[in-house]
Amino acid sequence: MKSKLHHSRLIILFLGIFTFSFSLDAQDRKPNIILIMADDLGIETISSYGGTSYQTPFIDAMAADGAKFENCFAQPLCTPSRVQLMTGQYNVRNYTVFGQLDRSQTTFANLLKDAGYKTAIAGKWQLGKDKDSPQHFGFDESLLWQHMLGATDENGHDTRYSNPVLEHNGVAKHYDGGQFSTNVTSDFLIDFMEKNQDSPFFLYYPMIITHCPFVPTPDSKDWDPSSPGSPTYKGDAQYFGDMVSYMDKTVGKIIAKVEELGLSEETIIIFTGDNGTDAPVVSQYRGREFPGGKSKTTDNGIHVPLVVQWKGQISPGIESDDLIDFSDFLPTLMDVAGVKTPKTLPVDGVSFLPQMMGKKGNPRDWTYFWFTRNGDMESLKEFVRNKEFKLYASGEFYNIQEDWFEEKPLVFPLQDKNAKRAHKELSKALKQFEGIR
Repeated sequence: MKSKLHHSRLIILFLGIFTFSFSLDAQDRKPNIILIMADDLGIETISSYGGTSYQTPFIDAMAADGAKFENCFAQPLCTPSRVQLMTGQYNVRNYTVFGQLDRSQTTFANLLKDAGYKTAIAGKWQLGKDKDSPQHFGFDESLLWQHMLGATDENGHDTRYSNPVLEHNGVAKHYDGGQFSTNVTSDFLIDFMEKNQDSPFFLYYPMIITHCPFVPTPDSKDWDPSSPGSPTYKGDAQYFGDMVSYMDKTVGKIIAKVEELGLSEETIIIFTGDNGTDAPVVSQYRGREFPGGKSKTTDNGIHVPLVVQWKGQISPGIESDDLIDFSDFLPTLMDVAGVKTPKTLPVDGVSFLPQMMGKKGNPRDWTYFWFTRNGDMESLKEFVRNKEFKLYASGEFYNIQEDWFEEKPLVFPLQDKNAKRAHKELSKALKQFEGIR
């Protein structure tokens, strides 16, 4: 009898130790991170931001369930934005040329992989044509459009949407069975998530959609699964709304999979856009016409949505009007993961994790932009802005709260005390970057 009782106590003790150990492991596990970035998608396209031309129920639900940031700013074009986002540095420090990320750079994926994360990227690359580029920059697995190949096939048809040509870890594959790239890339990430759900993972989804050519999606009435791709670069802008809806639906698809796997409380999901909407799209935003401003440094070229969801961690309905720019993402992801950024890495960004949690954090007074498509100084536009004013290095000064499209430069001498104070502060900020290039 004593032997049986002693045996039972040993089993209970073992189970207790196992349960305690499992609990500690669960608490110590780093959170999963999913970063989704739509292509050419300005703030005016999202319903919860005041856009009325399209419906975005899944992204709106993210905002309602988590945090929404009013003042997030990207660069005006994809490569400059991606370089800044992935490295945490302003382009003045490390930008080289369109379509390239200098191989000497360290990305958020490098840092997260070193910290034990399983990492994957799917969607649009355009950051270097070396076969190992995605792996060099920290991604275990990749499925990408425009990695080593160009944007069109030998007949001039675009390869990014219907029956796409994508590259898996640098090996090209033609999906010629009526597929749509948004489905293929999102399924790839979901499969990666399922295979790696027992360890922390980082999924980066720089979506191919909603970039032109504007084409039918599988939900469009005239979707043609046999289409070889658009024969023109722009396509037809009438399909932009369909593409916004499909993009939003795909965000919902990823969130649903996270919930299905029981990972909602262990996974932070971040959504943004890489720059403003492309022309000739014109949308309705807060009671005004808002033309697509991609490649422009006005608000319609750089003002993008930013919403974050993390069940059980971020309280529903948090809204912040703090300034955020793309250099802030790297330090924020490191903060989420509990990873220290190397002191040798010249990070310009500031973590906005506290603001996600409804705390004050360390909000910016201004944000800086150094923008040139090809790295040439002749086309350089350099400026700094706060929530109300913008000052270019060339001297132009605008009240951007009232003048979204910078049609009325403020004339000196300035009479308004607020404008004078802002001009002085922004001038001081610009001087911090003198001599870097």
